[in-house]
Amino acid sequence: MADTPNAVALARLHTADVLVGWGVASDAVETAKLLVSELATNAVRHSEDGEVSTSPPSSHGGVQTFELFLEVVSGAVRLSVWDRDTRPPVLKEVGVDALGGRGIFIVAAMSRAWGYYPARTAPGKVVWAEIAFDATGPHKDLDAFVSSPGQPPDGGLPAFGDVRADPDLVGRVLVGINER
Repeated sequence: MADTPNAVALARLHTADVLVGWGVASDAVETAKLLVSELATNAVRHSEDGEVSTSPPSSHGGVQTFELFLEVVSGAVRLSVWDRDTRPPVLKEVGVDALGGRGIFIVAAMSRAWGYYPARTAPGKVVWAEIAFDATGPHKDLDAFVSSPGQPPDGGLPAFGDVRADPDLVGRVLVGINER
């Protein structure tokens, strides 16, 4: 996807369209849209040199891209986003008054597992998150139905699936975000 102002919204729409087509239950689709939004936002915000972008993409001289992969693995939907930033994602605890920095915290809290690995064919990294799903409709056996171009993380690379946030804290943070 092109790193443009509407990229995150388009990533959410694409995710919803694909997952609904696969017969994924609506609550899992909503969670996937939230996680894709956070992962895509991080990909859009960070430029090739790893610095946070503060200028509009049109002023960069060329449009950067990021890639979104959706796949089904072991009873879960895996959402993966590749970007050019080689720095690993950082799980931070931020105060309720903070204006940002909650993306990976939300990903960790809302996914059954998440992590990252260095991109294998280009500079950068792939950040991924998995959510459990309940399939409905004609494609209940999604593991057999879906093949993906995404590459699963290697067992020896860092994974952060054991990091879980307090659901009450996540709820308070989300209420604080909505009240702004």
